[in-house]
Amino acid sequence: MQLLLLSSSRANQSEYLAPALSHIAEILGDISEVLFIPYAGVSIGYDSYLQMVQSALGAINLSVNSIHQWQDPKEAVAQAQAIIIGGGNTFHLLHQLYQQQLIELINDKVRAGTPYIGWSAGSNVAGQSIRTTNDMPIIEPPSFAALNLVPFQLNPHYTDFKPVGFHGETRDMRLQEFMLLNPTTPVVGLPEGSALRLNREQLHYVGTENAYLFLAGDKTPITPATDLSTLLKL
Repeated sequence: MQLLLLSSSRANQSEYLAPALSHIAEILGDISEVLFIPYAGVSIGYDSYLQMVQSALGAINLSVNSIHQWQDPKEAVAQAQAIIIGGGNTFHLLHQLYQQQLIELINDKVRAGTPYIGWSAGSNVAGQSIRTTNDMPIIEPPSFAALNLVPFQLNPHYTDFKPVGFHGETRDMRLQEFMLLNPTTPVVGLPEGSALRLNREQLHYVGTENAYLFLAGDKTPITPATDLSTLLKL
């Protein structure tokens, strides 16, 4: 499989998708046309979302079409040279993937070698389930089970920041709760501007600051360029 799982579409004050362009170009190689799935977009129309992605990926000469432009979403996936899923609300995204009966189809397609690129919600759904998303459950999908392209959980936009005067649960507290109930399930917390890159059976962390592995009650730093291939076998 060829996967690029981005934490976010921006880093610091960057332009949309700008920090990821070189990584996207690398994973796609000679591919010049990609299928975009905008289902995570709720407050933005699919046409507008597509235009944002087209504008960003035009910098690396990619042609982008969107699944919402097809009469038959399954056929769109079947013909896709590469699949890109953007950010937004993870619950809405997964709900639509189930509604359109695309879960197994995307899984099979990617496992057969079609490159997959996701950011934020698009990365969340690449894991076992969406139980470690940061999003509000604004809609109820048939299941929290996701694409399961990697056998662990992801937490994009990871931060351990706690504002002064904030008395709600922090991200670490939420992930600690997950570990208490799921002690054998790894969670990778990806900070802004970072990514996981899977090239066949080699999984590496791409970033400039530490990510974190949450497992069995422990929080372990993941330094830039770390080989995480062992997570594929847990």
